[in-house]
Amino acid sequence: MDNTNRGSSGEWGGADQGDGIGNINPDDIETMTVLKGSTASALYGSRAANGVIQITTKSGVKGKTTIEYNTNLQFDRAVDNTDWQYEYGQGTQGKRPVDVASAALSGRNSWGERLDGTPTIQSDGQLHPYSAVKNNIENFYRTAASWTNTLAISGGGDRGTYRLSLSNLDGQSILRNSGLDRKTVNFNTSYELTKKLSFNLMANYIDQKDKNRPYLSDAVMNANNITFLATNVDQASLKPGYDATNNGLERAWSDDIYATNPWFVVNQFKNDNTRRRLISAISARYQFFDFLSLQARIGYDFSSDRRFTVFPYGTLFSSNGEGSLEALYQGTRLELNTDALLSFSKNINDDFSIDASVGGNFRRNNSESTRLYGGQFIVPYLYTPTNTRTRNSEYLYSALETPSVYYTADFSYKYLTLSTTGRYDTFSSLPRGNRSLFTPSVSASFVFSDLLNTPALNYGKIRASYAETSGEPAQPYQTAFYYNVNNPINGTPRGSFDAKLPNANLEPFSLNEFEVGTEMKFLDNRLGLDVTYFDRKTEGEIVSASLSSSTGFTSRSVNLGSTSNRGIELMVSGTPIRSAFNWNTSFNFTKLRNEVLEIDQSENPSPLQTGTYRPLNGNISIVKGLPIAQVMAYDYKRDANGNVIVGANGVPLRGDLKPMGSGLPNLYGGWNNDFSFKNFNLSFLIDFKYNNKVLSATEHYSYVRGLNQATLVGRETGVVAAGVKEDGSVNETVVPAYIYYPQLANNVSAVSVLDGSFIKFRQLTLGYSLPQGILTKTPFQAISLSLVGRNLFTLMKHTDNIDPENTISSLVTYAGVEGGSLPFARTYGFTLNVKFK
Repeated sequence: MDNTNRGSSGEWGGADQGDGIGNINPDDIETMTVLKGSTASALYGSRAANGVIQITTKSGVKGKTTIEYNTNLQFDRAVDNTDWQYEYGQGTQGKRPVDVASAALSGRNSWGERLDGTPTIQSDGQLHPYSAVKNNIENFYRTAASWTNTLAISGGGDRGTYRLSLSNLDGQSILRNSGLDRKTVNFNTSYELTKKLSFNLMANYIDQKDKNRPYLSDAVMNANNITFLATNVDQASLKPGYDATNNGLERAWSDDIYATNPWFVVNQFKNDNTRRRLISAISARYQFFDFLSLQARIGYDFSSDRRFTVFPYGTLFSSNGEGSLEALYQGTRLELNTDALLSFSKNINDDFSIDASVGGNFRRNNSESTRLYGGQFIVPYLYTPTNTRTRNSEYLYSALETPSVYYTADFSYKYLTLSTTGRYDTFSSLPRGNRSLFTPSVSASFVFSDLLNTPALNYGKIRASYAETSGEPAQPYQTAFYYNVNNPINGTPRGSFDAKLPNANLEPFSLNEFEVGTEMKFLDNRLGLDVTYFDRKTEGEIVSASLSSSTGFTSRSVNLGSTSNRGIELMVSGTPIRSAFNWNTSFNFTKLRNEVLEIDQSENPSPLQTGTYRPLNGNISIVKGLPIAQVMAYDYKRDANGNVIVGANGVPLRGDLKPMGSGLPNLYGGWNNDFSFKNFNLSFLIDFKYNNKVLSATEHYSYVRGLNQATLVGRETGVVAAGVKEDGSVNETVVPAYIYYPQLANNVSAVSVLDGSFIKFRQLTLGYSLPQGILTKTPFQAISLSLVGRNLFTLMKHTDNIDPENTISSLVTYAGVEGGSLPFARTYGFTLNVKFK
């Protein structure tokens, strides 16, 4: 299936449009397996270079017809991670607002006077107590309910099985006036036409409507700017976000018209999406002999998206306040997969067996879209393309093909196994002469417990493998200039080319991985140990590198050079108690050492910038000799003795732009526990991540806006920075706090770099199944009820005002960058499952 990300936020805003896997109904999933390492993914091609998620949907079983109903109701509640100062309130230069205009300009500034409860004017023109308001996050976001109902019927006869399910999800977002409605139909069937010929068919149809997907990042129409509301301002005073007496004009609430009034976003902004998608596959299998078979499959994944995005009439930053049509978008995507596989499986004798296969695959991806957009609505609130003063359109089309051939061969002799695979891919998205690559793998295992015959050791295996994987750019057309046809001016056609500089020398990246490990089980299988050491080297990894605006381009796809990932994965599992009361536990962790070994200096500089976030004076870069995704920030300027150098204005000077650490953790894992007693079961999960850095826009703005508790120092007396002047004398310059802290944050972006390590109590589940004795004389085969809570507690973190997982994008180019995201939500809910006889 196509799991492409359909859009995400970045430096200039945007919305998370989701990915392919998010359309699947969880109630239709039988198993979900993560295949790690290149050996496991070698047969799945370039897109599996980082591993494989295998999803097996539910199917029917031969026998009596079964009807199953599953309902899930859950509630999300925003978590307020801020820990602001509540001693000083709204205002600038140490003064509170005195009229509506000054209140509107200082809605996000807490540089006013000490809070004393005195009635003070605010942007709504009313007097409000000049007192702390601490529940804005809780009151602005709502408790969001999501209800999923799935009804399934399944069964089968002597020659076939079937399963049909219907599902409906009615989901709300914690942001008011946002949510989604998803309807799903899933059908699976298998049929044995003859003893040798069988067929399988799977079809999954999704009809999904998203209402007002939230805009994120440091850009317009992001309601999450409510986070920076001045400490004495109640979010309710911003309602409804517009002036009904002034043609619906957005009501100003801050000194930046591009920071849209959050309630204007909630009540007026439109960002609606509709997706209709069909994921289907049909396969036929012919068994020539008991040891030889041929399988042919066709997979078809088609989606049609419609997106309607409007910056409403009355938006302050729009031309004359007349708004704009950002997108009336219609797009389709198609992935067609066809393959054939000839398989041989035979036990030569009691000790020796062979499993081998050879096959081919052809994958084609197409996308096509049109977008209409325009500015300044003529008739207020009539949001159609023909009602705009200016109109533009664009048409986009892309296609890529990847033909492949591959083989597998497994040889087993007693307690020894040898496996090998090979795959040859040709990528149409790469230049001729650089587009083909052969990637082999070999692995071996030795079940040494078969030799030792030790009672305490129930199972023991040593394994080793070496594998190669290749890959292509995430998008086609990165290797040459392709021109766009734009709207004509006075009948004269216009053309343009993309802002991404092409790279005619782009090559497929290659990934080589060596892995060795052992798996052991002891004490009647009550104690298990699985340890893996891996050493992965990537050559020519393809990344999008930022370019200076002086080049006339914004970015370029480049082959990075080489990177190394070495590490250890450990899993310890056990059953400490096995009786009427059972306790199963498992602990896993991964320790990773990542390093950029080489950067092609002929093509790319070091550091190589991949992602920026303009408020922060920092970026994400790739630096030779350091882990990937380095957070780059300006540190304090220091003298030879390490003293901070303070400028003539009394504010520390900016030093060099330097790496502060990777935005990706190098130690992560979790601890899972399951308890069961009779018909009750209880489970919980704790997980953790360590040693990653966060470049935090929230932290930056908390200094600029006077919200951070650190800004309390010097409010009345001024701030004297600890350090020396450029001539070496001790700094004694007094700077007003409202000048010092904003300039410090803008000069020294290192103050916004935080430790992103955390430990979280991720999930708690309590379940109960009705005893069979109670159900004997009822129409029910089984009834179970589960209560669940997710993201319940953060047991440890070093980020005072944010959740360390709250990043602006899932892309590695923005790894570690935080800002303008929806707050993390705490979830409570229940699931009821009923099976009928």
